[in-house]
Amino acid sequence: MIVIALLRGINVGGHHLIKMDALRALFESLGMRGVRTHLQSGNVVCKTAARDAAPLRARLEKAIEREFGFHSDVVLRTTAELRQAVAANPWTSRPGMEPARLAVHFLYSDPTPEARAAVLKLDTAPEELHIAGRELYVYYHNGMARPKMSMPLVEKTLRTSGTSRNWNTVRKLLEMAAEMETRLA
Repeated sequence: MIVIALLRGINVGGHHLIKMDALRALFESLGMRGVRTHLQSGNVVCKTAARDAAPLRARLEKAIEREFGFHSDVVLRTTAELRQAVAANPWTSRPGMEPARLAVHFLYSDPTPEARAAVLKLDTAPEELHIAGRELYVYYHNGMARPKMSMPLVEKTLRTSGTSRNWNTVRKLLEMAAEMETRLA
């Protein structure tokens, strides 16, 4: 299967630095094929023989910690799951929607119905939230540089962590995964 691995908190503010060639080499050493990275923020698209995400995620997290000396949560999505996340964007048809102001926060695990309801009750203005499945969509009306919303509070309320990618990155990762599906089929 083709998987998209999203590493949390690497290469941010000079902390937890990983060069993408070293990350690709690590994934290849674990038997992944066609390994490609996108940007410097821990986006990996590859083919794996694994059929279950939970053990694969644990294996990747342990390997990253062993190789680079720190823990990074890894969020995994298949091509189909990423395609579904793109299709579930609640603001696709909104007039004036600016892709640079939209992020998808890919959640590590599925929040409970109570946690979902609680997060939508938070005062996050001017940011708008929408949750679908294991994705939290955040529209930053004033841009992403200085949000008013507290993502740690949102994650605490959801009782799960995650990692965000802007809309352009999400679309590019889907394009890469779809291409890999065709190429490595």
